Amino acid sequence: MKIFCLTLGCAKNRVDSECLAGALDAAGHTVVPLVEEADCALVNTCGFIRPAVEESVSVILDLEELKKNKS
Repeated sequence: MKIFCLTLGCAKNRVDSECLAGALDAAGHTVVPLVEEADCALVNTCGFIRPAVEESVSVILDLEELKKNKS
């Protein structure tokens, strides 16, 4: 499966996303740089502060809209 990973938030999230990308690759998946190339989108984020939660929800809804338009 081709997977697009989007990281929001702090440097720890970026490190976590890099580890996740490695695990996905080891499992036979391909991490792609563009959401348009992906079969699946993964958003790595946190919800410690309200603005982060709001940004995350907005991005997830945008990705859902892209998915609808792709179909």
